[in-house]
Amino acid sequence: MRKTTLVAAGAALVLTLTACSTSGTAEPAGAGNQTQANGGGLLASPFTDAIQLASASKQGTEKSKSAKFTMEGSAAGQTISATGAMAFDGANTKFSMTSTAAGETTEMRMVDKVMYIKLPAEEQKQMGTDKSWAKISADGTDPVSQALGASLSQSAEQSDPSKMLDQISKAGRIVSSDQTELNGEQVNHYKVELDIAKAIDQFTGSVPAAARDKLTEMLKGKDIKIPAELWLNKDNLPVQVTMDQGPMMQALGAPAGDAKFTMKYSDWGTQVDVSAPPADQVVDLGELMKKAGR
Repeated sequence: MRKTTLVAAGAALVLTLTACSTSGTAEPAGAGNQTQANGGGLLASPFTDAIQLASASKQGTEKSKSAKFTMEGSAAGQTISATGAMAFDGANTKFSMTSTAAGETTEMRMVDKVMYIKLPAEEQKQMGTDKSWAKISADGTDPVSQALGASLSQSAEQSDPSKMLDQISKAGRIVSSDQTELNGEQVNHYKVELDIAKAIDQFTGSVPAAARDKLTEMLKGKDIKIPAELWLNKDNLPVQVTMDQGPMMQALGAPAGDAKFTMKYSDWGTQVDVSAPPADQVVDLGELMKKAGR
């Protein structure tokens, strides 16, 4: 498999899962001013306290654990976009998505803790296989799975919206909030700031153990704030999220302006059906790389 495909797919996957993990759902804020929202119902007043926001939001995550999404962003110097659907269930999170990065479009699925990446016909030929899909298993014993599998599993678990809510409660503060209109819908708009120093372990949780200690040491003692914005509808479900992880990535040596994204959600609570490709169309990525002498 060409390096560009792995990089593109990996960057899209990590950015998308990170983006998904910033989403939060919430029950109505309770007493306070309310405005009429399009589609009926009242838009409750925004929360003013990050802990209250996170606590109430967790109640909603248990009710709406799936959504369709689109994502646009940048990572590793690449512009990335993706569309798909995801069902959040901790380590058992599943999704299907199509991403475009480095000029390549890649179809990916994750189900039963296994990541599947569709191989273009040209790459099948180059790698000497007639299989349409390559897989990486979270519990695989080959070098590729050992290097990437655990990280994929942890990233999938981190994609659960409740993880971001934990980050907000431990390391976040609401900078400002207002009520506005987005795509013809009345929403509560929050500007949030996350303090890395207050919850380093949560921000490095999806990193492979071998690199986690090094990253933790690089971030320790640094005053790093990550800005994010959330737009929540009358049901306190996110319809759009933006985040700029540039400050953290710069602290780790990445170029300035990298790691920004905009995530848009729709159809919360939708049925997400993801199945593994037919077994006779799947090849283990580790075996494929070994065969190619990589």
